Amino acid sequence: MHASCAARDGWGLLLTGAPGSGKSDLLLRLLDRGFSLVADDQVHIGPDGLARPPTSLAGLMEVRGLGIMAFPFITEIRPVLIARLTHDPLPRLPMPNRDEQLDLPVITFDPRPASAAQRLSLAFDSVIGRATQHVGAFA
Repeated sequence: MHASCAARDGWGLLLTGAPGSGKSDLLLRLLDRGFSLVADDQVHIGPDGLARPPTSLAGLMEVRGLGIMAFPFITEIRPVLIARLTHDPLPRLPMPNRDEQLDLPVITFDPRPASAAQRLSLAFDSVIGRATQHVGAFA
């Protein structure tokens, strides 16, 4: 699938969106927040539900303005959340949503604000049970 994938605490986070939507840039910011690289730009989701990097792209990530860089990476992880990147206006209090194909929680997410990596980390923590949400996408 056309996506990037990060991992933390044994679980994965898929970033989906159109080319140029900010997947690689947000992934780079997540790496700075303690996440690990699984895959950038393309992710294979196997019949077992595990996300893996394509062999030819394993450990590689595009850093816009610098080029293709090599990073340590995780070979496989079970995704628990999909963030669909958009630049459209978003609701303040989104309703819960699930991806029909992968049966995972989905949030629509704007990657441009400075707080994007922190907000996505909070969403991830909500899904894995480290944070509690009272109203919104995971309540």
